[in-house]
Amino acid sequence: MARQENEVARAIAAIAVAAQDSSPVSGWTHNFYRYPARFSPSFASAAIRSFSRAGDSILDPYMGGGTAVLEGITAGRHVIGNDLNSLAAFITKVKVTGLTPSEARSIRRWAMCDVPSFTYDRPLEDIIEFVDPTKTTNLSMARARFIKKGVTAALASIAELPTRDAQDFARCAVLKVGQWALDGRSRHTPLSDFRCRLQTTTAEMLDAIASLSAQVERSGGQATLLNGNAADLHNAEVFRARRRRVSLVVTSPPYPGVHVLYHRWQVDGRRETPAPYWIAGCNDGQGASFYNFGDRRETAADTYFQTSLATLHAIRRVMRDGGYMVQMVAFNRPEEQLPRYLGNMETAGFKEVSVECEPVTGDRRIWRQVPNRKWHATFIGRTHSSNEVVLIHRAV
Repeated sequence: MARQENEVARAIAAIAVAAQDSSPVSGWTHNFYRYPARFSPSFASAAIRSFSRAGDSILDPYMGGGTAVLEGITAGRHVIGNDLNSLAAFITKVKVTGLTPSEARSIRRWAMCDVPSFTYDRPLEDIIEFVDPTKTTNLSMARARFIKKGVTAALASIAELPTRDAQDFARCAVLKVGQWALDGRSRHTPLSDFRCRLQTTTAEMLDAIASLSAQVERSGGQATLLNGNAADLHNAEVFRARRRRVSLVVTSPPYPGVHVLYHRWQVDGRRETPAPYWIAGCNDGQGASFYNFGDRRETAADTYFQTSLATLHAIRRVMRDGGYMVQMVAFNRPEEQLPRYLGNMETAGFKEVSVECEPVTGDRRIWRQVPNRKWHATFIGRTHSSNEVVLIHRAV
């Protein structure tokens, strides 16, 4: 018993150190897209290596950009990743899917030979079928229309790549560079800069996926990706067919009272566009409250906590007794919402693990201050959403 307690204490100490890591996200394929609210790879890695062993099954029920999925497969785990957002599922799939040598060569040829031909004066009738009016809202504005034309030409040329995996990889490269060129930009991005950046980015991404594939082959890691409501996890084939139970959950759920643009870019003066779904070839059609578990205007966040509890019940059903759940979460009003969230955890069948290490605050939990947070809490008033807390629970 004492040995187990010492192991848990060491694990928590390692997670506490990793939680404070403020270095830019890097490594493997983590930088294929800047997904909102992603947590650091070092935090995910510390949790995975501390609370699981090679060959174990682990879960991220709100995987976002796939940070925990990547860290898990490189460490030799079978990772089940799920997200409600089809864009998150697309991005994570590209990040973890290796390419054949033939696919990689075709993508390199595309970057070198096709990308330079993406010009604004290309006849619209040649590429109009690749424009989705419902997903290109606000891309005809002054600062965006040149990039819109370039992206349309890119999507037309990607259709000529030989396989779906190759096409998705190229789409992700365009998605990454499109985000750089459009999202939050105060100035117009020249199409020539877009083309140059796309060539360079594609080459870097090909090198990164080759490196990741070699590591996963050595580690024996596997990824199973789901795109659905976390409240339905226990019905997923991966759990029903093999009666699989996970040893560890590492995740960062939506934050109560905090508004995150998971599904939009802001272009030309903060006008929102669903362009990421156009580029990725994904369906959206949902409002922000769908991805945030509730509307930020709902002061009490009742919808959030009802939705959260349903997902926590499902998560507990697919965990083995004694397994751990490690979360990074923030609250708009932590003095009210943290106790309520902890109550949800207890109701769902989890017991909080005490933290007896530094760095912690007076409530004996690991907190971290996150600078330059790109999301919003309530419309009016002070927000605590840049303070994240690490919650560690055991399934009982």
